[in-house]
Amino acid sequence: MSLAADVRLTTRVTLGPGVQIGARSVLQPGAVIGADGFGFAPEKGTWLKVPQLGSVRVGADVEVGANTTIDRGAIEDTVIEDGVKLDNLVMIAHNVRIGAHTAIAACVGVSGSTSIGKRCMIGGMAGFAGHLTIADDVVITARSSVSHSITTSGVYSSTLPTEEAHAWRRLVARFKRSGVLEERLRRLERAAGIKSARGEGPEEDHD
Repeated sequence: MSLAADVRLTTRVTLGPGVQIGARSVLQPGAVIGADGFGFAPEKGTWLKVPQLGSVRVGADVEVGANTTIDRGAIEDTVIEDGVKLDNLVMIAHNVRIGAHTAIAACVGVSGSTSIGKRCMIGGMAGFAGHLTIADDVVITARSSVSHSITTSGVYSSTLPTEEAHAWRRLVARFKRSGVLEERLRRLERAAGIKSARGEGPEEDHD
């Protein structure tokens, strides 16, 4: 374990083996840095634990919120770069990299081996699938589900806002029927000889 100058550890902070904390960083109560990541492999109907051999490197001027967890890497280190701000109850999985000066609000979960760029802003309760790459200067709005890499800076959303319950049920019914309606429209376009927005024309109909 290595602590640089002016690091502040508050109550109940836990640091695992080999953890490095950069200068002037602050760890709020209950933060756990360097616990094992969720590494298990299926073995004959059971789960075999995969040793987590890396650690965590936290840069300078980082703040880690209360009860936030940052898992140690499986082989290489999990890395939190300079100036990152993590709110309370954030979950950073093993081998994640968070770019410098990115800010992440409460209850965000980042799955293993995802890399988030510099100066990003992540809204509360957003979730990231594993092995993704997020570009610099990306904004993810609250409660978004990030299931694929983002290569261009900008603002991204994926969750519908709250609706009155009856209206929401109607929307869900439309979502479920959307595939059928799309196929019906495509067949009508083919019959009329109209090239669809997807670039499909009558010559592409192999049904």
